[in-house]
Amino acid sequence: MVRSPFFTEDHETFRQTVRQFMQREVEPQLSRWEAEGRLPREIWQRMGVEGFLGIPYPEQYGGSEADFFFSVVFLEELARPGLGGFSAAVSVHIYMASMYLYKFASQALKQRYLVPAIQGEKIGALAITEPNAGSDVAAIQTRAVREGDVYLINGAKTFITNGDSGDFIVLAAKTDPEAGAGGVSLFVVDRQAPGVSARSLKKLGWHCSDTAELSFQDVQVPAEQRIGEENQGFFYIMDCFQLERLVAAVLAVAGSERCLELTLNYLHNRQAFGRPLARFQALRHRLADLATELEAARQLTYHTCWLYQQGLPAVKECSMAKLHTTELAVRVADQCLQCFGGYGYMEEYPIARMFRDARAGTIVGGTSEIMREIIARILIDGVEFVPRTGRDGKSGEEPAETPPVEDQTATQKAATCPETAAQAIAGLPDRFRTDRAGDYQTVIHFVLSGEGGGDFTVSIEKGRCLVSPGLHGQPRCVVKTKASTYLDIELGRTSAQTAFLMGRVKVSNVGELMRFIKLFRPLKER
Repeated sequence: MVRSPFFTEDHETFRQTVRQFMQREVEPQLSRWEAEGRLPREIWQRMGVEGFLGIPYPEQYGGSEADFFFSVVFLEELARPGLGGFSAAVSVHIYMASMYLYKFASQALKQRYLVPAIQGEKIGALAITEPNAGSDVAAIQTRAVREGDVYLINGAKTFITNGDSGDFIVLAAKTDPEAGAGGVSLFVVDRQAPGVSARSLKKLGWHCSDTAELSFQDVQVPAEQRIGEENQGFFYIMDCFQLERLVAAVLAVAGSERCLELTLNYLHNRQAFGRPLARFQALRHRLADLATELEAARQLTYHTCWLYQQGLPAVKECSMAKLHTTELAVRVADQCLQCFGGYGYMEEYPIARMFRDARAGTIVGGTSEIMREIIARILIDGVEFVPRTGRDGKSGEEPAETPPVEDQTATQKAATCPETAAQAIAGLPDRFRTDRAGDYQTVIHFVLSGEGGGDFTVSIEKGRCLVSPGLHGQPRCVVKTKASTYLDIELGRTSAQTAFLMGRVKVSNVGELMRFIKLFRPLKER
């Protein structure tokens, strides 16, 4: 009987399939892969044949489009052999590099890269981190300069999983260096393209996963290999970060559970002073505490997975799960190794490898310090992070009906240089570009506090922009800020990206707002 509201008998049947695969294809090769420092091509192809690499993707690309808890099952069994490098390489390929292609790339790119990635014929890497920019994505320095039909890319990336052995790289680069977060774009770059070079890095753990430093010197990338829209890469990355952190949490819990299992087995079989170690109270209570913490971490992670599957906002929960589970994994590995005594320090015992591998969890995908800051900003500062789309890529809201209200005072044309935020809002219809609107419909609520502000509803429908005072209809996006901040942004005194990142502007739906903004001429062009 399945003792969980999150799993069904089908999930458990799938679990047995994955576990048998791992026992047959992975566990016998652990030592060899660790020594060689990389995974053989054959294991990727075998996983492709089994359908493991396409679990979250639609059938049209070769996937199975299974619900997210099938991915949870797969990740848990992926971690069971206790080979952190293997888990890292596979999870980066499926849930990071390939996910950007699925969510944001053109159909041509999906056919060229996503389909063979699902088949296990092409291996993907995600290249965001640089020598001087990790969690601060807006600070990356790799440049992509457009020259006709190609982008010329120069720069460096580091700590890139699958960076040396992979076939394609999902790369973040600056296309507008002056725009900060708003000047980042994503590209898919062939690993063997002229000008791309890699240097493998030696690591404390994750030995079987190749981690590389990448260099890009005058790499020519066709414009059609840009992923999504230009200068929208930062927002795509923020959108996908939650899945990356959730995957890390699932792997951490599963790895900790396996670590605990091996330790319990050792304590039952190892004797000291004429009785099994499992009979000593100090060790029994230590494991009781770890098991309790682990169960709490598991339930937090499962709940967050459920939120993600429903397409619900879960930035706080993803950050909490990633923080708690990866920090716990380090403690579990440390305490379990202690139970092994001197044997735990020997390379021939799996606990030594698990101890090394666990340490990376608190660093990759956003450090524990970054997770704490995100949680604090939500909890203490009231910052809102609402994802643009659900897991299936569809909007979580239907187009809202807007009352046909046009207040003559609110919709008067603002002066060329508005003196208040209310005047700037009122001038939006005058700056509206009907040629870009098409069939687009939306409702945006602006809540501008302080002098010169107020509450406004801006709606776009049938090629028209309407502004009315007050908040009407079901909004697709809510923008909250001080009236003075909004006016400074409109007049170019303050960067919108900087204000957003500093928490001065709260936006419930970043993707919707970015699309909305593109329909208006800047004040300076009027």
